[in-house]
Amino acid sequence: MISRRQTLGLFGAAAAAAVLPAIKPTRAAATEFRIGWQKNGVLALAKRRGALESRLADRGISVSWSEFTSGPPLLEALGAGALDFGATGDVPPLFAQAAGGHLYYVGTYRGSPAGSAILVRKDSPIKTLEDLKGKKVAFKRGSSAHNVTVKVLRKAGLTIDDVQPLDLAPPDAAPAFKNGSIDAWSIWDPYLAIAEADPETRILTTAEGIVPSYSYFLANQEFTDANGQVIVDVIDELGKVGKSAQGKLDDTVKELSEITGVPAEVTRVTLSRPGADLGAVTTITDDAVAYQQALADEFYQLGIVPKQLTTGDIVWRPKAS
Repeated sequence: MISRRQTLGLFGAAAAAAVLPAIKPTRAAATEFRIGWQKNGVLALAKRRGALESRLADRGISVSWSEFTSGPPLLEALGAGALDFGATGDVPPLFAQAAGGHLYYVGTYRGSPAGSAILVRKDSPIKTLEDLKGKKVAFKRGSSAHNVTVKVLRKAGLTIDDVQPLDLAPPDAAPAFKNGSIDAWSIWDPYLAIAEADPETRILTTAEGIVPSYSYFLANQEFTDANGQVIVDVIDELGKVGKSAQGKLDDTVKELSEITGVPAEVTRVTLSRPGADLGAVTTITDDAVAYQQALADEFYQLGIVPKQLTTGDIVWRPKAS
């Protein structure tokens, strides 16, 4: 069982690190590669192993890391030129593109839909999705949890207007959920797995069968235009890290547990969800682009994204060698 101190320790550390880095102009000839990361997945493992540092050393490029608790602030930094590269779920890039951020989709990976869920307290009167009507539902606006919330409510014949939506990042939502200030929480791993381990927490629904789990690697446009081969090498190296980690899952559980401070048994849950595959890292695919365009159209029609987007306008593909 996870103690409150362990849980809030993870959230608190991540929150403290999520301060927007000081914006520095991106240099044409890269000598530094600035990465925004969250405490999960292949990027976390690559950071721990120094894989990207080793891959880029021969180019004379150093690597720096800035930690974030969610995608929206990460992409704000990326689009503003404070970062060169980062990974997020499906919704944050839409808001970043709408805001005019200078970024590209450069890669993708598929996670497990079971790694996102709507949580309620064990003794909550909410038993069905329809019971969410009128309730306080927390999620980080502009995150993948925003999409999960929209799709889950739709399945119940509801919309965001039928609930009381609260824009809370994980460090704020966790204690609010714990003390009953909110009725339901839409959240992703590893925060989901941490909360799920509490016997007082109940999963109302996961995203399985409701929302596919697409995530994306994004890069600053100016950096990528000047340093395309760096992006190719980084995606390739992340794929190698992921395949190695997936092939030695026991070791990976221990490694990620040490990175995040989340107990190994909880970490194993996140890595063992149906369809989870750390090695499923590629440059951007046609399926991912089509999914993202459909999501952009839907969020515009719902009035969530303020403008019509053509996501293909910011898709970057490596030049044929």
